[in-house]
Amino acid sequence: MDTRHFNPAELSVGELAELIEYHNHRYWELGEPEIPDERYDELLRALARLAPDHPLLNAVNAPAVATLGKVRHLQPMLSLDKAYSLEEVLAWVRKTVRSADEVLLVEPKYDGISAYFDGRQLSTRGDGLVGEDISDKVPLIELEAPGYRGPLERPVRGEIVIRDDDFRTLYSRIRRKNGGLYKNSRNAVAGIMGLKDASDLRRQGAKLTLVDYNLISHPVPADQLEREWPQLVQEMEELPYPLDGIVLRLQDEAYFRSLGNTAHHPRGAIAFKFTNLRRQSRIVGVEWSFGKNCLTPVAELEPIELGGITIRRASLHNVQNLIDKDLQIGDLATVERAGDVIPYIVSAEPGSERRSMLITHCPGCGARLERRGPELCCPNPECFETRLQQLLAAVKNLGIERLGEPNLRRIMQKFQVRQLRQLFDLTPADFRQLEGFAEVSAENLYREIQKARTVNDFQVLAALNIPHVGLNIAKLLLSGRTLAQLRQLSEEELCAIPGIGPERARALATAFRDDADLLDELLGAVRLLESGGSSSAPTICFTGKMPEKRSHYEALARAHGYEPVDDVTRELKLLVAADPADQSGKLKKARAWKLKILSLEAWLAQLASAPEPATAPASPSPDTDAEPEPPSPAEQLSFDF
Repeated sequence: MDTRHFNPAELSVGELAELIEYHNHRYWELGEPEIPDERYDELLRALARLAPDHPLLNAVNAPAVATLGKVRHLQPMLSLDKAYSLEEVLAWVRKTVRSADEVLLVEPKYDGISAYFDGRQLSTRGDGLVGEDISDKVPLIELEAPGYRGPLERPVRGEIVIRDDDFRTLYSRIRRKNGGLYKNSRNAVAGIMGLKDASDLRRQGAKLTLVDYNLISHPVPADQLEREWPQLVQEMEELPYPLDGIVLRLQDEAYFRSLGNTAHHPRGAIAFKFTNLRRQSRIVGVEWSFGKNCLTPVAELEPIELGGITIRRASLHNVQNLIDKDLQIGDLATVERAGDVIPYIVSAEPGSERRSMLITHCPGCGARLERRGPELCCPNPECFETRLQQLLAAVKNLGIERLGEPNLRRIMQKFQVRQLRQLFDLTPADFRQLEGFAEVSAENLYREIQKARTVNDFQVLAALNIPHVGLNIAKLLLSGRTLAQLRQLSEEELCAIPGIGPERARALATAFRDDADLLDELLGAVRLLESGGSSSAPTICFTGKMPEKRSHYEALARAHGYEPVDDVTRELKLLVAADPADQSGKLKKARAWKLKILSLEAWLAQLASAPEPATAPASPSPDTDAEPEPPSPAEQLSFDF
């Protein structure tokens, strides 16, 4: 399937899901988006029209950070619906407000990492329900809140950024681990959050800022928004923070809450995204980098300034893109920063002297390359560079964060490791043989690898590197079935699973057949936690027409320790009904089997009166008896792209 040139209206549910999963991987995992945000949103809207309850529509993605553990949020940290023009913003206003004088709050959309501090623990947004504990970064952070600027010592929801003035001054002398300077504030925040140990940055005086979402907020009546819009945009652009847009939300909190949320965003708010930036530059070379399934071309450019950042490289996506655009070394390329982040080439004008970018043989092993759809791939199953990327992807899917590409390369070279299973056999003594490893670091890496022996089934499935099967699709496949049951399905049965489609089904069936021995060996080395067939969490089922989408209540149930299921069985722990007196099939079964039945109102009241779900990571905290101050209604939700 062409991943960049498509008409969403002509695609099936399976094809849309496949493209969305592909572009999620390009953006969040590789940092190499192929399409701008507008085109990605077209895919989401098309999928929503055909399958409004599809799990990909509710997925909340976030950049990777170095984590101390998982944190379950008391209140969901949602994303935002988006608009790309004033016309779209005004259309949302007309649909949402009750009158022309309804007051909207116009606020900055900060470009950083969404976070919540409960008074003791700092966590990222994560998937919206479960975030990552980054409390070790608190000493680096200064809070900016209404009427306050100082240490982070009070509950707050906001965005972790580096102020523009701090980046110009402090970060002109702060060095990264490799001795270089940070290129821009956005990358600096992401880089610092990815560090296991930030003590060196503390010694250098590095500072991050957590901006309270309530710090800057302009009230504007709905009927004056269009007239005041140019001035509002100008004021936002002059703020001393990195921004990628503007947030609009209803001022009336009661009305805001009454509109409710989708599983992805609140209905009472929207984000306006700033326009992408473009400039021209000469293509001076190309680098082919290895991925787990293909080689990716990256253009080397004559340096240009784009949005205050020096750009020297841009994504070329795949070999088909080079052919379609007739891109060659020496051409004058139009470069765009998609979403004001990752540069890529939109188009190009032929240069006076041109040289082809295409290659015919693998730069790693020398094998003749072959085309697979839009990609250029090395067919050699023993290619070291391809194996390295595949093993690196598998390691990440299993959550082994300490093992990056440089050390994994050394392990593969030193101990001839080629399969994930072989990593579990290595000892601290083995790791001490590697450059840069002492006794403590070797023991830490060993413990983290051994900890990964207890692993979720969807992580194992994602670690198999089956094309187009990442963590989200793996969770979908194992919803309501075990991995053993999944392996028994035929290609036709796999294709019938909503959101899978023929191409992904074919890849699954092929992997289960051809790599059965490798999978069995891996399963023999781990303790599998099954998410589908035998969950230890109490099961809950919903029936009847409810005020919100079913996914909203399922997310709420998961946040309180339940496992939502679709059908009523004898093992069901609770059936929640819009009308318990109804005669639906689910209610008849529940009554016949004497299962517990609650009305929606009674269940929600029960949740409200029950103790809040734990927000601490799985490992106990030394001060678990302390109670954080609860957030105010205005702090109940936080938003990010």
